[in-house]
Amino acid sequence: MSHEVHGALYNGVPKPPFELSYPDNPDAITDNLMKLADLAPDVRDKFLLKNLITHLHAFVKETSLSSDEWLKAIKFLTSVGHTTTNIRQEFMLLSDVMGVSALVDAINFPPGHGGTESTILGPFHTDDAPDIEQGQSIASEGKGEYMYIEGRVLSSDGTPISNATIESWETDSNGYYDTQYVNREKADLRGRLRTDKDGHFGFRAIVPVAYPIPGDGPVGQLLLAVGRHNMRPNHIHLIVEAPGFRKLITMFYPEGDTWLESDAVFAVKKSLVVKLQEVNDEAEARKRGFPKGSSFKLLQRDVILVPEKQADLKQ
Repeated sequence: MSHEVHGALYNGVPKPPFELSYPDNPDAITDNLMKLADLAPDVRDKFLLKNLITHLHAFVKETSLSSDEWLKAIKFLTSVGHTTTNIRQEFMLLSDVMGVSALVDAINFPPGHGGTESTILGPFHTDDAPDIEQGQSIASEGKGEYMYIEGRVLSSDGTPISNATIESWETDSNGYYDTQYVNREKADLRGRLRTDKDGHFGFRAIVPVAYPIPGDGPVGQLLLAVGRHNMRPNHIHLIVEAPGFRKLITMFYPEGDTWLESDAVFAVKKSLVVKLQEVNDEAEARKRGFPKGSSFKLLQRDVILVPEKQADLKQ
């Protein structure tokens, strides 16, 4: 009778080619780990690992972390993992509220070359956004106040970019993404379209609303524990791509929202705050494809992409 054993097999890596001291004191533990990190074959992996060890061990020593605090942290991260599913990314949400996502974005995509500024992806992106045609809606009827978004996708030198892909997603008027509904059957408030030969794009959506990030999981509990709110200002997400250009992940934030300057995930940049125009013209509403009513909000904004060769240059 055979028995299957999980995780108990020797991985075949030989013992290190040098002596390690017994971990009889805190510094010996750190020193041993740094020596072992030098065995990493990839130079970048070695660099990242040694810096992680340095700062993580320094944190433990500087704070005199207790066993109970360490266990509390382990249980918290375990809970984050258990909460994460294929449509709920609690780990990314944790990265967001700790400012790590925004920091990585700021370091990797500093403003420059005249391009539209980037921001974080957020935890609610999915891979099933439907393809739509110009002028069509990313939202099913009844999801919120009508909004039309239009503009052009341009290179940083002003050249229109044809056939660029624009993917967009947002919440409904209740502040929920489609993935937050247990009865989700298909994607809603999501869509993907392409620019025309002159770089133009236009599609129907709804006016975004401010909303709380999920408070029913460990990240929500963390914010409560440290006295932080969990609100995000109103916004609509965009991913814009075209061959030969740096991929842009960004959001547009309608002006006037209460939470713009204290966004729970640190993702608002001043250049991404936009003005919505009020249109009250029934003929214009029908022309743009809205099925009823006479009013809608209009967001007009060009998107500027940076050529990859230019983006690779020092900012």
